[in-house]
Amino acid sequence: MLKAKDIMTTDVITVRRDTTVRDLAKLFAESRISSVPVVDDAGELIGIVSESDLIEQDKNLHIPTVVSIFDWVIYLESDKRFEKELQKMTGQTVGEIYSEEVLSVGPESPVSEVADIMTSKKIQAVPVVEGRRVVGIIGRIDMVRTMIG
Repeated sequence: MLKAKDIMTTDVITVRRDTTVRDLAKLFAESRISSVPVVDDAGELIGIVSESDLIEQDKNLHIPTVVSIFDWVIYLESDKRFEKELQKMTGQTVGEIYSEEVLSVGPESPVSEVADIMTSKKIQAVPVVEGRRVVGIIGRIDMVRTMIG
């Protein structure tokens, strides 16, 4: 049975929170990758950023629906969601647009578990970690290679 360590890319490109959005866009374009782990100064995984996070900067801002009763304003939708959406659209660094919720696997995890994560969560890449340290990454192309190799 194939394990994550058998198919992962070990030369992992990572970014930090202070990486600019411009540098991130250049990285995606030049490296032809769609997701990058975000690490702290110790190299530990703190999140992930994808092309989708960048694309969100170009979308139209959805203003939440509100009802005004007397002098009160009542949000019919989450004002926190609006705040997060606005932050992503105006973000200048990875720290302002990345997702802290990242699914990862260990080197010994079966490839079938990685496939389940990718398909059920509709994600492009899964970081491989030992503790919190990134040791590899598995992208969809790595999964495809297992079918021909």
